[in-house]
Amino acid sequence: MSSQITHRAAVLGSPIEHSKSPVLHTAGFTATGLTQWEYLRFECTADQLPEIVGGADESFQGFSVTMPAKFAALRFATEVTERARAIGSANTLVRTADGWRADNTDVDGIRGALTELLHGASLSGKRAVVVGSGGTARPAIFALIDMGVAHITVVNRSDRTGELKELFDATSTTLSYLPLNQSAAGATSHADVVISTVPASAIAGLEVTLAKAPVMDVIYDPWPTPLVLAARAAGKAAIGGHVMLACQAYGQFEQFTGVKAPTQDMRAALDKELGF
Repeated sequence: MSSQITHRAAVLGSPIEHSKSPVLHTAGFTATGLTQWEYLRFECTADQLPEIVGGADESFQGFSVTMPAKFAALRFATEVTERARAIGSANTLVRTADGWRADNTDVDGIRGALTELLHGASLSGKRAVVVGSGGTARPAIFALIDMGVAHITVVNRSDRTGELKELFDATSTTLSYLPLNQSAAGATSHADVVISTVPASAIAGLEVTLAKAPVMDVIYDPWPTPLVLAARAAGKAAIGGHVMLACQAYGQFEQFTGVKAPTQDMRAALDKELGF
């Protein structure tokens, strides 16, 4: 069987053994009849990425990149998409005639999850709260700005909005900061959506404070998260990071293969794997 494989993709990161990307992409290959494709996983630190990607044989068409290698992926690429450059990291590397193109489909993941959470309702002119200001917060903010959100409040233990301001250049979206404590209740009470990009332990005891609007929690294991439970107890819609994971994979699949992603099949495979 392996002799029939002519095209490959893989996920890179550390640790990598629990990655669900192989489930998503393999389901996509199966559903679209791409029997000549296989999807692998490789343990890869930031320092190892140039050697692993640079040394990949011609069968490798693309790589999904997780932490801690997302910043290295952006630096390694010979071509960078506008959104990957703005966000400052890449989760996708695609082979081109001249090298490797870096993209960040986490934006698609956030957008897809918000669309499902809000049943397609527009966020144009609305208010959002983003909890955290690290690696996942940046694509979340980029997606919210792209969806026309009027104001974003970043809730974090320290004020790092200075690092985020370039994302708001040439946009009408405004930015403010609140410390991660009970004072965040005012912002969440008036928000149309809350996106948490931090581990559950980082907001322990603040779940009720944060869950005063529909919630997207990027965490999905263990499930359900305390924040999701708090939102649902308050009668608010809530969704987990598995939806973002699926939605970010669709664009990767299409960039790797040139074939439209079978989104329903990929999502069903992930939900089955996670027991949803």
